[in-house]
Amino acid sequence: MIGYVTLGTNDLDRAAKFYDAIAAELGVGRFMEMDSFIAWGVPGGGAGIGLTKPFDGAAASVGNGVMVALEAKDKAQVDRIYKLAMDMGAKDEGAPGPRGDSFYAAYFRDPDGNKLNAFVMG
Repeated sequence: MIGYVTLGTNDLDRAAKFYDAIAAELGVGRFMEMDSFIAWGVPGGGAGIGLTKPFDGAAASVGNGVMVALEAKDKAQVDRIYKLAMDMGAKDEGAPGPRGDSFYAAYFRDPDGNKLNAFVMG
């Protein structure tokens, strides 16, 4: 149902390095790029993620209660994504581990403060 998710950034170059690393681990790359916008994913594939400087020119801010979940292929990939994020300056919001019986996830914030998680079911 979701086509893509867009998050705001105040420093597109810094944020792009962060998302380039995470996207590479997930096996995708950039598929759209403009002066103020970059998107990662596969055209016609699953939902992608975009970063943009806000169109209205105001500073980007984080939505309280908003989170983007990145589906990993297995627990080891969740762990790798979390480590990549931490190595690139992300803020820890919950180390990798089980949440309930069938959900394994790690939570972190990107350099702009947007909350993400990497997860796998099962």
